[in-house]
Amino acid sequence: MAMAAAENNGVSVSTAAHNKTLADFQPPKKPRRNKFALACSILASLASILLGYDIGVMSGAMIFIQDDLKISDVKVEILAGILDLYCLIGSFAAGRTSDWIGRRYTIVVSAAIFFVGAILMGFATNYAFLMVGRFVAGIGVGFALMIAPVYTAEVSPASSRGFLTSFPEVFINIGILFGYVSNYAFSKLRTDLGWRVMLGAGAVPSVFLAIGGFVMPESPRWLVMQGRLGEAKAVLDRTSDNKEEADLRLNDIKEAAGIPQDCTDDIVQVKKQTHGEGVWKELLLHPTPPVRHMLLCVVGIHFFQQAIGLDSIVLYSPRIFEKAGIKSSNHKLLATMAVGFVKTIFILVATFFLDKIGRRPLLLSSAAGIVISLAMLGLSLTVIGQSDQKVTWAIGLCITMVLSNVAVFSIGMGPVTWVYSTEILPLRLRAQGASIGVAVNRGTSGLVSMTFISLYEAITIGGAFFLYTGAAVVAFCYFYAFFPETRGRTLEEMEGLFEVTNMVDSAPENGAPLIRPAVVVANSEVSKKPKPRMNKFTFASAILASLTSMLLGYDIGVMSGAIIFIKEDMKISDVQIEILVGVLSLYCLIGSIIAGKIADLIDRQYTIALANVIIFVGSLLIGFSTNYAFLMFGRFVTGFFCFFSGISHLIP
Repeated sequence: MAMAAAENNGVSVSTAAHNKTLADFQPPKKPRRNKFALACSILASLASILLGYDIGVMSGAMIFIQDDLKISDVKVEILAGILDLYCLIGSFAAGRTSDWIGRRYTIVVSAAIFFVGAILMGFATNYAFLMVGRFVAGIGVGFALMIAPVYTAEVSPASSRGFLTSFPEVFINIGILFGYVSNYAFSKLRTDLGWRVMLGAGAVPSVFLAIGGFVMPESPRWLVMQGRLGEAKAVLDRTSDNKEEADLRLNDIKEAAGIPQDCTDDIVQVKKQTHGEGVWKELLLHPTPPVRHMLLCVVGIHFFQQAIGLDSIVLYSPRIFEKAGIKSSNHKLLATMAVGFVKTIFILVATFFLDKIGRRPLLLSSAAGIVISLAMLGLSLTVIGQSDQKVTWAIGLCITMVLSNVAVFSIGMGPVTWVYSTEILPLRLRAQGASIGVAVNRGTSGLVSMTFISLYEAITIGGAFFLYTGAAVVAFCYFYAFFPETRGRTLEEMEGLFEVTNMVDSAPENGAPLIRPAVVVANSEVSKKPKPRMNKFTFASAILASLTSMLLGYDIGVMSGAIIFIKEDMKISDVQIEILVGVLSLYCLIGSIIAGKIADLIDRQYTIALANVIIFVGSLLIGFSTNYAFLMFGRFVTGFFCFFSGISHLIP
């Protein structure tokens, strides 16, 4: 009987194996998107509307503010860009505040501060009063910008973290669109009333944000850091794709917080570091190689997101369209609304690709698109500025490139910046590290937006966008060299990923560990050996390679005298001369970043040959320049490859 049962069991197993269908071998289906995590992310990301609305509404409001308060272009620049500098205060304060009172109450604080700032701006009676309102609102925006992506990253499951963490950028774009619509809607009011209503209306979204802050749950990672394991587990159960993932996330967070894995109490004692003790030291003074790599990525991506001049397009789009030949205020505001619609549509498209395609491909393709669109925008504006007649094709190209620029930005550099910079930082460093990133972001944005008018008056508006093109090329090279893919990783795995990346970068191509053999030779033995004769072939090769450095020296020497004749011929100012001379050094940064990798890719001698060919092209562009903008473009090409070729011979 037992044998028969065994045989039956054997038959049943065999039969079950043979009766499997094709569906049994299919990969497991991707879990359905967690609706509770989605709702939490939307509520938190409402904070980003505050910045977006301010950027959008100020682009149109400053036309009426300048007309009403009779202020200069310099004051307009300061008014538009100063909020970004005030954000620095809020972003730095938000890091400590969010560790102190929690993520969601920090969101409530940001909403309350911005509400007060919007009311002050709406009731401003003069420029000084308006600047006070900008100061208060800027602090609120700084709080919101730092806390929204941090909270969203901490409640999101790994399967949809890219999608959910991109929401802050989505809502920034929605806020920009609301600001543009507000410009158009209230532009029909009296000049002295219209701009005040535009700015004061920013208080409305802050009310909804404050209400949302009291409704949403606290971040599970912050709860664990406070020793509130029971509450953290409840939140993780609701924001994870399944029970197993919730337990895994909780164990990872407990390990990061130094809590034993077998501890199951609802409340535990956690050793707390007061006032961020040790965090700043680990981030800035004595970072480990993985943390240093993370910090370079966070600072770099935030810097380049703004250094490419996007705020110049978004904030000053009415002026750009005016330069392109659109004179009617109504038509300028309508064209600006088109910018907002395109930006919002493409950011929505990007959110669905972050977890499918990955961060790195979107970032690199976006940076490449920005390079092309900025270069074409600079070209079209230069042609329009140099022509006495209406150039229809250049006007069409200008408008198309403005829309293309915001589109490709929204596909990659816009959302990936906030996703990447929050997800790669370990729990203990996340709040302060995110504060540094936001501070760099807003500081760079303030510098760009506060200098755009002065910049294009100094080097022409086409030249300004050629300058931004150079920054975009540097950004592409930086992303290519330093940014690993993070799609699908849990937040607790990131430090290990960057540790592996550092090891891989320092290892030989065959994957073997990098070992530097130690050679010990007695001093007496060294002294006895005769000095070898110099290898003539090596000597000749070194001289040939080093000849490329003459290009940089020649440029420095020839420019010292050429600027006298350039200034006299083109009738340019001393500021333009300064920029013409010094900008080559900035363009050299591009070559310094990518020369090593290109030399490994196509070999050293071809790297030198390629560099010299394109230096030749750059020199021809400079020699045949008909105006200042084209001269700057030639300097860009020459500067890029001058340093590129100059360091290629240093690679062993």
